[in-house]
Amino acid sequence: MDNATFSSPDLDAFCMLDRLGLTAPGQRLEQDQAVLQCRSREPDPWCRACGTKGVAVGMVPRPLAHGPLGWRPTLLQVRVRRYRCEHCQLVWREDLDQAAAPRSKLTRHAVLWALKALVMDRMSISRIATALGVAWHTVNTAVLDLGHQLLIDDPSRFDGVRVIGVDEHVWRHAPGRDRFVTVIIDLTPIREATGPSRLLDMVPGRSKKVLATWLNEQPPGFRDGVEVVAMDGFTGFKTAAAEQLPAAVAVMDPFHVVALAGDALDRCRQRIQQQTRGHRGRSGDPLYGIRRTLRTGVDLLTGRHCDRLTSVFATDQHAAVEATWGIYQRIVQANRRDNRATGKQELSSVISALAKDVPAALSEVTTLGRTLKRRAEDVLAYFDRPGTSNGPTEAINGRLEHLRGTALGFRNLAHYITRALLDTGGFRPAQHPQLR
Repeated sequence: MDNATFSSPDLDAFCMLDRLGLTAPGQRLEQDQAVLQCRSREPDPWCRACGTKGVAVGMVPRPLAHGPLGWRPTLLQVRVRRYRCEHCQLVWREDLDQAAAPRSKLTRHAVLWALKALVMDRMSISRIATALGVAWHTVNTAVLDLGHQLLIDDPSRFDGVRVIGVDEHVWRHAPGRDRFVTVIIDLTPIREATGPSRLLDMVPGRSKKVLATWLNEQPPGFRDGVEVVAMDGFTGFKTAAAEQLPAAVAVMDPFHVVALAGDALDRCRQRIQQQTRGHRGRSGDPLYGIRRTLRTGVDLLTGRHCDRLTSVFATDQHAAVEATWGIYQRIVQANRRDNRATGKQELSSVISALAKDVPAALSEVTTLGRTLKRRAEDVLAYFDRPGTSNGPTEAINGRLEHLRGTALGFRNLAHYITRALLDTGGFRPAQHPQLR
């Protein structure tokens, strides 16, 4: 009696050949690959011109790379029937469109498998090509085309976007003028606590014109739906958002506000270092030794850290560094308040204080104060809109750095943009309907 839990083995179903309209009457296991002899499950003898049933006049082989079985490259040796119409003398071959695209070296299952491996498993194109037993360019072209068709060009991908983040990204570190791109991130899932942020698009260049052009190209429904734009201190992004999204609120997130204050602190420390020592920081110099401690929040300082700071600040020549450090810590603590109203009030007080007469010796604080005063509305808007931060944008930048490492770098920007969208465009969940 057969076991009711199992059915008889079916090679076609196991290898997913039935979905391609093929059947495998034979197989051959070689040292470095598996070869399946295949033919069409349903004959196709009808003439394309007159509809008359043709006569079989032989077969021609068509090799197709299939999804690997047990990580062994699998090759399908498809025997394609040829027919001739005795009425109009037309000669044709069986239609294999269900199995593979015209002139393709990969089955449709192999291309979908490669796309899943790239998006979900974050495999490199080289590793996928090795698993399929084909050339790198064959896999890269097929996967990027299918990725655009199924995922990137899906018009519903921009539906429901309410919060976006804008930032610059260095896509390659080699010298050149096209090193920077502008990334647009969907932060709506972060604010609504429904999932991670995702990359919406990546545009060559970093300027007001680049962002304004991209926003202008989007449908009115998208622009009208955007409520908040998170960005850094670059004025070009602010101006472009104000022109194209007049109803949206610009938010300069705390990540970049604290970064501005930290940069001012570093410049002040470096300036005083040059004035007191006559050279850049070296091991043993007091200011150089506390460079990381200065950027640590006061609530995270240990007793040893506090003693070192007290020792350095005891020198009158370091008074400017101490004053700038105090401003930096006030900005950090204001953004860390659990009570947003309290944090907003504290940061507003700091901005107001820096807008007044600041001693000439604190040149870095003066510059910081002008920037914060000019962007005060954007800086304080963060406290009224929880979950609006460019921190997830920086996280995606980190994932893109990992992508470049996996691919050992990119030279083609178009390929990089497509790979970046597939990697960080929110397509990775296994239940994505297009990748089932």
